[in-house]
Parts: sequence; C-alpha cells; structure tokens
Amino acid sequence: MPIKRLILLDDYETNTYLIWDDVHHVGAVIDPSNKAQEIAKQADRFGFLVKYIINTHGHADHIGANDELKRLTGAKICIHKDDNEKLSNPDLNLSSFVGHPFTTEEADWLLEDGDTIMIGDITLKVLATPGHSKGGICLLGNGYIFVGDTLFFESIGRFDFPDSSEKELRSSIQNKLFTLPDRTKVYPGHGGPTTIEHEKANNPFFY
Repeated sequence: MPIKRLILLDDYETNTYLIWDDVHHVGAVIDPSNKAQEIAKQADRFGFLVKYIINTHGHADHIGANDELKRLTGAKICIHKDDNEKLSNPDLNLSSFVGHPFTTEEADWLLEDGDTIMIGDITLKVLATPGHSKGGICLLGNGYIFVGDTLFFESIGRFDFPDSSEKELRSSIQNKLFTLPDRTKVYPGHGGPTTIEHEKANNPFFY
C-alpha cells in the first residue's frame, strides 16, 4: 500500500497524496492542489489507474486540479456533502479572496460520515471532522489517516473562515482523532507527517 506525497502548489505548500494498490493497480489522489498533468504522470509512473479524486475539504488549495485531473483520468470527484457547494462557489472555496476565482466540476460522490471508499484492497473510512471547514473529513486506513487541514504537526487547522468553528475543530480532534491508536500515522494537508501519540503529548492546543 504505497503512499506518495507531492507538493505542487508552492504558495501554500499543500500536500497532494497518491495512494494505490499495487496488486490491482488502482489508486486515488487526495487533495489535488495543482499541476494535474504532473499528478497523472506520477500515477502512470507508479502504474496505477486513478479511480477517485478525494477532497478532504473544499478550499481552493485542495481542489485546484480537480477538473483537469478528472479529464485526464476519468476519476470520480468525492467530497463531503457539506462542502459540496464550495466546488461551485469561489467565495466559499476562498479562491476569490486571493484574486484567482475558480470553480470545479460537481462531485460524483457526496460523502458522509462512516462511508467506505474501496481502492482495490485498500479501505478508507470517511470520518466527518468539521471545524476547519463545515464539511471537512479525514480518511482512515489501516494504521494511517489523511487529515486534511484538521490536524498538523504540533498544530491544528485555522478556524477563522466563514464556516469554521474552533469548538467543532477541537471536538473533532479529541473525539475522532485522539481516540485512534497511538501509533496511527497522520498525513496532514500541509507539513510533514506525525502520529496520534505525538500530537496527544506535544500539541500545544491540547495542553
């Protein structure tokens, strides 16, 4: 079960993740920020078909390559139902606030808490983790989790956006993430990986 991290949007250093089943040669792209052709090239390099494009939330730096990547691969766009409107609204996805408003195609799959995404023999469970964004999600695998902008190395996501909530964000982390096994590896939307154990012991937002 290989995982590849790409940083394709220099201004925000957003992490785009490729995960694939190298037996069945299918995979997913999580948060395609930019440079869809490079993402598709990497998928070809590693020998897998992109089955899903999964947005952990609908902010511009996590959805920028949705459209072109879908055209290149035929993959299905997946996002939580509470963030779906961000795909079609530059004000909600925040792209208009940085001077480059854009929208993407509508989602093919509106995710909900508890949904299961199957990628060959890989199972990703959808955990709704609102706070940074109303429809923010995390994707739990076997011993690892993709957390978008919910949790970072010794930090947490911003909660000063129109549909953000510090209370919900803290609750999501404490009740959905910090209840996972300590050794769970955490892959955030920005910055390097961490573990649940490390964040429980060292994250200053939870002292």
